[in-house]
Amino acid sequence: MLGVCIGTMALVVVLSVFNGLEDFQRKLFKNIDSDLKVSPVKGKNFECPRRLIQQIAQVEGVKNTTEVIQENALLRYNKAQMVVTLKGVDENFLKQERLKSSLVDGELKLGASGVNYAIVGSGVAYLLGIDLDAYFIPIEALYPHNNNSKTIDFYATDAFNQANLLPGGVFTIEQEYDNSFVFVPLAFAQELFEYGNKRSALEIQVKDKNDLYAVQNRLKALLGDKFLVQNQDEQHASLLKAIKIEKLFVFLTLSFIIGIASFNIFFSLSMLAIEKKQDVKTLYAMGATPAMIRRIFLSEGALVAFIGASIGLLLGFGLCLAQQTYGFVSMGIVGSLVDAYPIKMVVSDFIYTAIVVIIITLLASYFPAQKAAKTSVI
Repeated sequence: MLGVCIGTMALVVVLSVFNGLEDFQRKLFKNIDSDLKVSPVKGKNFECPRRLIQQIAQVEGVKNTTEVIQENALLRYNKAQMVVTLKGVDENFLKQERLKSSLVDGELKLGASGVNYAIVGSGVAYLLGIDLDAYFIPIEALYPHNNNSKTIDFYATDAFNQANLLPGGVFTIEQEYDNSFVFVPLAFAQELFEYGNKRSALEIQVKDKNDLYAVQNRLKALLGDKFLVQNQDEQHASLLKAIKIEKLFVFLTLSFIIGIASFNIFFSLSMLAIEKKQDVKTLYAMGATPAMIRRIFLSEGALVAFIGASIGLLLGFGLCLAQQTYGFVSMGIVGSLVDAYPIKMVVSDFIYTAIVVIIITLLASYFPAQKAAKTSVI
């Protein structure tokens, strides 16, 4: 019972941790990702006339649309420099307040009094040594001039497009974003990258989250097969898929461990069948049938399985609830957005765990019960 109990408890806790990590990733990306993202199937940009924006705006359920231009660029600040992902967005991006909860310093502004401002990730701000109070030190953005040539003359004066802007705010979301992303005004990116009417993506906010999939289908019907229309999960499909696959393999591994633990039941019942051989003969002499003898030993295996699994499920639930409430198991990562391992309990995990444990233990009980039923009365 103890072996079954510990295995069941471990399985419930680990599955709940993976659920928590998956849920945490979803909440994390909600601060930065749009409800729906429109991007080209081929290439990294597409022509975006005003008519297309107007058509999308007229789709039922669409609240607003943000035009996006995204490219890698070189940033210089004082004597430091680094390559970042420069993301040009229009004013609708700020209206969606996607960075509001992630701002750690400065203001969420892209432009004021004719001056362009950048909202930089905390990692970028640290590596470049950005000081929001140093108004006289601009951020220099450089991008290769589009001269239709495969080579760049780094010593030529016109090899790069260059533009300056001031740091306006610093955000922190997740290491990948913090160390690489910088948000700038759309017009600034349009001029620096020489994009013209081209856009990298369109980010769409819906009016009602419950109507998300319906709006997504309407946009797919409008835009056709040349565009991808992705929700937040689809935008990070590879990461979420990796978590699910890891969860599946952990489930199979722990189920295998429970299977090994069930050998205790197998050997215990096998020894019991040998020990009770005379008693089984007596029961046969009193009129018992092989099916009845088999049922007696199976019942003992079932008791071990059900009691062990039940206690394990209760202990697993208790541990998960304690972690949710008190967070006593820390992730041990300095600067992490969460101090303790996230936990999310799902009813289906408890049901599948109970079913797997009971099936494994009953299978381990069947062969000793079959052996006991074949005891000869002679």
